[in-house]
Amino acid sequence: MKKVIQAGLLGTVVLVVWFVLVDGLIGYKRGIEMNQLPDERAVYAFLVEHVPEPGRYVANPEVSPDRAFPGDDPVFAVQYSGLGHAEAGQEVLVGLVVMLLTPFVGAWLLSNASSRILSGYGSRLLFFSLIGIVFTLFGVMMRFGLAKYPLGSAVALSAHDLAAWVVAGLVVARFVRPAAPASAARAG
Repeated sequence: MKKVIQAGLLGTVVLVVWFVLVDGLIGYKRGIEMNQLPDERAVYAFLVEHVPEPGRYVANPEVSPDRAFPGDDPVFAVQYSGLGHAEAGQEVLVGLVVMLLTPFVGAWLLSNASSRILSGYGSRLLFFSLIGIVFTLFGVMMRFGLAKYPLGSAVALSAHDLAAWVVAGLVVARFVRPAAPASAARAG
């Protein structure tokens, strides 16, 4: 369990460094998730007036006389969490908790893998990365679709998250190893 805690803690440090470098300094996710509207002030004023309650709103095109949506007309989504910039700390706190917990969960799952997986560094890294693929597929990729992210953005965000898992896995796989045989443990 000590190795799992060490691996989870070091995996968290790696993720923090990853996000500071890739998102903070380079602005990778910000460039995808925070596009600016050309007439942002007018759109903002309209939304403040017409979206009073937190929620996710979808703006569909007008239906045709046969009560079908036009196939090529765009669908827009507006999401309002109810938070303003003053509450941004809550978002950072939740993000830090998730960033702290995911490497621990991954390290714990890895520590419970078969001895065949635990026998080699490459197989441990692959196993940890596969956990990242599952989290990524059920995280970012689920946000692709009608009134959500375009496919290219969802794939780019998924690649970002998967790369973070692999980078953290490089450290986690180093520390989570098979338990020493009982005879070796008694001799040491």
